[in-house]
Amino acid sequence: MKGNKKLLAVAAIILLLITPVLVFSGGQQEAAAPTVEKEEAPAKAKPFKLAVVVPGVAAGSPLYEQLVAGAQKAVDEYPNASMKVVELGFNQAEWAEKMTSIVATGMYDAVISSNPSMPFVSMDLASQFPDQKFIFVDAFIDGHPQMASYLYNQVEQSYMLGHLAGLITTSKMKGANADLKIGIVVAQEYPALNKMMVPGFLQGAQAINPGITLDYRVVGNWYDANKAAELANSMIDSGVDVIGVICGGAAPGVFKVCGERNKYVMYWDDNSYAKAPGVIAGSGALHQSKLVYEVVVDAINGMVDYGSGTKLHSRDGYIEFVSDDPNYISTVPADIRAKQQKVVDAIMSGEMILKIPEL
Repeated sequence: MKGNKKLLAVAAIILLLITPVLVFSGGQQEAAAPTVEKEEAPAKAKPFKLAVVVPGVAAGSPLYEQLVAGAQKAVDEYPNASMKVVELGFNQAEWAEKMTSIVATGMYDAVISSNPSMPFVSMDLASQFPDQKFIFVDAFIDGHPQMASYLYNQVEQSYMLGHLAGLITTSKMKGANADLKIGIVVAQEYPALNKMMVPGFLQGAQAINPGITLDYRVVGNWYDANKAAELANSMIDSGVDVIGVICGGAAPGVFKVCGERNKYVMYWDDNSYAKAPGVIAGSGALHQSKLVYEVVVDAINGMVDYGSGTKLHSRDGYIEFVSDDPNYISTVPADIRAKQQKVVDAIMSGEMILKIPEL
């Protein structure tokens, strides 16, 4: 019994000695267990506000409609982005004042617009508000730290349309006559028109026959369809059988007259064959909605290279002659379309180089 008591006493002592060790060891394991921390929520993106400035009105002007649509598509993809469309109207004397009222609010991270004159309209404004950033498409300015610009090679688009006009005026198509005369009706004059579009149009036509001449008329605004119709009638009376149209909302006046008198129209900037089937024989297109979408996405993400001017060509994917529209195919004979396509392919591939002049 005494031996058993001694053994029990020793066992009790040993148990008392090792219990703190076990407790301590268990404590260490608990302390070393990993703690689960909540993930931090991603930082909320900074709001981005864009002013889309239309120098005129959007309705009826393909490039301005594309300006709004491209910006809207980009803004819709970013919850932090918003935009406001401001139409400056047709009175150009008011443009600078209306632009000032937009910028003076200080609300907009960027102002985007489309017109060759807009960088110059905005020049004084930029000096008054040195933090304001401007983006211009279908325009060119280089080296201004607040401005980024993107200019289409309008010589290319115009040459393609002029080339088709030359093919038609020298053809036996219905409505074509023996006179080597084509025409162009424009809304107003501006550097890109005078230095790229009109010369390119005539150059393309004279590639078919150097004797082709150009009848050039100016409406005086972007909306007077009746005045445009009067000019078209006068041109047709003088022997013109193909008329280029760069006059925005006034263009339907030319469409109507050419339809009534079996003449043809060349149209810039948008696939517009459906506006006057059988009358619009050739249509160029600038993919401005695509460009504006890409540029606005860059602006939202802080990736626009302000201070730079970018020149865009057919081979970049922003300029084309629309040759797959059913109205084009049904209006222009296959042999003429084949000749036209050779020139279009040469320009689109970069085989034929048409340089952009200094504006």
